[in-house]
Amino acid sequence: MNYQIREIESKKYIELISTTEPLNTENDALDLISLCWEHETNALMIHYAALSEDFFKLKTKVAGNIIQKFINYGIKAGAIIPQETIEKGRFKEMAMETNTGNHFRLYESKEEAEKWLLK
Repeated sequence: MNYQIREIESKKYIELISTTEPLNTENDALDLISLCWEHETNALMIHYAALSEDFFKLKTKVAGNIIQKFINYGIKAGAIIPQETIEKGRFKEMAMETNTGNHFRLYESKEEAEKWLLK
């Protein structure tokens, strides 16, 4: 896992830049939750490169299962995803729904995601 701990004005989050194997299972989500706990933060930024293709195919339930783990364990996660990917098919509906909540959101830029994570 390629990640960095970011701390801004005494608020901390983990920035997951990439992974050897893209995030694809609930166990992958649990690994990230453990990483957050290890570094005493509940905020996580995930870059597009760390997500599997199945994350964007809702019928696989990968996105739903991973997001549900974050919610269950109180992790606030923001993903940086290209706009053209956010706008694709049914994924767009999920993006619109999750972006109204306080647990998981999708952003086009690191700056937008960071601003939300540090609120």
